[in-house]
Amino acid sequence: MKIDIDRVETVTPATNIGDLVLFHPETAELLFSIGLHCLGCPSSGVETISDAAEVHRLDTDELVAQLNGIIKK
Repeated sequence: MKIDIDRVETVTPATNIGDLVLFHPETAELLFSIGLHCLGCPSSGVETISDAAEVHRLDTDELVAQLNGIIKK
């Protein structure tokens, strides 16, 4: 069985949250601080940054910019 995991080098609205945290655990602090506590739940494996931003009423572009700032450090 092949597991499809994409290496996250740049965050986009389509970035999978589970993949993001897997490759960049340093992003978890920001995600938790803004109310995205689903990092360990099954939905994080299929939920995108855009999905999470919409559900939590966050600005997707701002969130993407913040996450890219973290992973570029």
